[in-house]
Amino acid sequence: MTSKIHTSGTAVTGDGAAQAGAGPRYGGDHGSNGDRGRAQPGTVDVDALHSTIQRIAANVEQVLVGKPEVVRIALVTLLAEGHLLVEDVPGVGKTSLAKALARSIDCTVSRIQFTPDLLPSDITGVSIFNRQRESFEFRAGPVFANIVVGDEINRASPKTQSALLECMEENQVTVDGETYPLRSPFMVIATQNPIEMEGTYALPEAQRDRFTARVSIGYPDAQAELAMVDEHAGHEPLRELRPVTDSAQVQSLVQTVRAVHVSTELRRYVVELVTATRHLPELRLGASPRSTLQLVRAARAQAALSGRDFVVPDDVQAVAVPVLAHRLVLTSEARATRRSASDLVRQLLTRISVPRGDGGGRR
Repeated sequence: MTSKIHTSGTAVTGDGAAQAGAGPRYGGDHGSNGDRGRAQPGTVDVDALHSTIQRIAANVEQVLVGKPEVVRIALVTLLAEGHLLVEDVPGVGKTSLAKALARSIDCTVSRIQFTPDLLPSDITGVSIFNRQRESFEFRAGPVFANIVVGDEINRASPKTQSALLECMEENQVTVDGETYPLRSPFMVIATQNPIEMEGTYALPEAQRDRFTARVSIGYPDAQAELAMVDEHAGHEPLRELRPVTDSAQVQSLVQTVRAVHVSTELRRYVVELVTATRHLPELRLGASPRSTLQLVRAARAQAALSGRDFVVPDDVQAVAVPVLAHRLVLTSEARATRRSASDLVRQLLTRISVPRGDGGGRR
């Protein structure tokens, strides 16, 4: 029996995917996270969240064929109130993924095509003098939307890229000394080509750290590519997508994820994992404290996607690579030996002891 989160603020029991006695539970420590099952107003139960997310995933997979793991990370990022970076070579569906997710939600959506001549004001907006009123008026830029699709973000200059720093971290824009709040929920889905490709600028570390997760789509296998040819050759599925939820419902799902319980032992496990990246000899720069917070949020979202209102170690491990790898900066020696940040994170997951036992304790 699993506890379900309801808007009434009480916990009730019902049939769920996880059965009592099916393995170690991590919900016994109520600590500073509050009581499990005690929901805030405006949340939904975990079963309703799972149902809504399944509908969004099915919608997106009509466009991005054969990539369920990529879709999963995109949905985890959405529920974790984060931002997604999609990095891969041209033509594998980066923009299609971003657009499909945006069109699956009935909310405001904007798209920015990043180019070398793009200015910061083209993203955030600009103050224009109104001759009739004899005063300046703020004209909002495309960043004022629930979902912002940034296409080929690393084709713009670092100066323009930096226009997103305040937006992604603080959900606000400051122009000419005035601060304007952004809509909620707010998510940036940016695509970028590998930095080895012509006409690209490497994203600075501060910019990469703002992204909750990074995914690479990769080429489809032969069967998925054949299915894509059969289904997509005669029509454009992206144009046929219809929203399956709205921004208000997504906000309720986000509130539900915030109430997912993380035990003290699992919080220590996350901190130990992130701290370990700062001591690897293969790295010039390890993961930041911001990544610790985002790893916990992503683990909560992963648990909710699995139909649970508490986090287990598998949730942390399922999101560790996409959340941490893009924040790590390898040494030149590590790059020369073709080591990857993703491999280093996977090694840490095998080396660091996993908390086990009922109530989040160790066995």
